[in-house]
Amino acid sequence: MPNFIDLNVHAYPETDVPVEEMLRVAKRYGYAGIAITNHNEVLNNKVSNSIFSGVEIRTNSVAELKRKLKHHWGKETLLAVHGGNEKINRAALEDSRVDILAHPCGEKGEGELNHVLVRYAAENGVAIDFNLNAIIQSSRRSERARILSKMQENLKLVRKYKAPMILTSNARSIYDLRAPREMIALASLFGMRKEDAVHALSDIPTGVLEKKWKKEKEVEII
Repeated sequence: MPNFIDLNVHAYPETDVPVEEMLRVAKRYGYAGIAITNHNEVLNNKVSNSIFSGVEIRTNSVAELKRKLKHHWGKETLLAVHGGNEKINRAALEDSRVDILAHPCGEKGEGELNHVLVRYAAENGVAIDFNLNAIIQSSRRSERARILSKMQENLKLVRKYKAPMILTSNARSIYDLRAPREMIALASLFGMRKEDAVHALSDIPTGVLEKKWKKEKEVEII
């Protein structure tokens, strides 16, 4: 059975839900682990081998993004950047210190990726996040259709340039968590094949945590 990992979960102190409670529910759903990526806040204690500490940097300033990356680099297991803004997307994908570009089109599909940006993602080993909670939380049919259309476009680009991709819940409560089989079913709505969805919930998150694509890049540079 694959080791499913959700790399974008938010818990206390950003939300009211303790990390232990998030992990308990995630384990019940079949996850091997979760990463706590609170916005601009760091999880001080690693609760168990199933909890990974990270940070999701949220800013509208490229200069501030670079300052925060410098501050967190080498200290956290996972560095994610909250995207949506074209300048932030580009700065994040050009920087090999970044592990994940979360919300690449914003939380409601208002932004976009393009060939140049996804090529940077592939070159620098930055995983493109497909946040499935955006689909679940969309209240209007037109909004959901727009989000699915953006995800479909992003998926085509990711496939073309072979950039790493992950599926995440962006959970802020135990009710936002979804079992892997539900995540895989939701991913099919924008054209992701079952085998690709399984990889995006297991092998690729594991590779992101192990800095797999960063190591390959270092070997090529040497």
